[in-house]
Amino acid sequence: MSMDSESADPEGISAGYGRRVGERLRAIRRQKRVSLQDVEAESGQEFKASVLGAYERGERAISVPRLQRLARFYNVPVDQLLPRDDGPGFDANGAVVDLTARPLPEPQAAITIDLTRLDAITGPEAAMLNRFLTMIQVERQDFNGRVLTIRRDDLRAIACILGIDVEQAARRLAVMGVANGQD
Repeated sequence: MSMDSESADPEGISAGYGRRVGERLRAIRRQKRVSLQDVEAESGQEFKASVLGAYERGERAISVPRLQRLARFYNVPVDQLLPRDDGPGFDANGAVVDLTARPLPEPQAAITIDLTRLDAITGPEAAMLNRFLTMIQVERQDFNGRVLTIRRDDLRAIACILGIDVEQAARRLAVMGVANGQD
């Protein structure tokens, strides 16, 4: 009786993918600048340092519900905890790229948004800004969760969303108390 390739090599594909999931989990945790012990303490010991370390090393598989809870804890979309075949965060061989070391181009007329202040604001304007800025975070793979630098093109999009011109958009962000300042 012949065996298919997956059952013939149960460690091959799944072990490689598990390792890549772990590398991705580690990259996000490091980008958040928290240690394994910090995650354990801040999660009320829901995520034990030793177990999270085993996930990150690819020694232990993480369940989907647990992955969802970890994404909620890190405040990132679930799909950002999973590896991609290629694209941002991974090289052509599927190896993780340290996202904290990736240089970003210098923005022109950049504004730094305080995401924690924005989270504290309610209303339709804040909700629209939150959705747009979350999209930017996903696109840039930037999940530090505290601040986000928006570029001139981002500000143009915000102006469109708010139905005002670019200069008014910069002032509106300042009035809302979410802009840390302009470069």
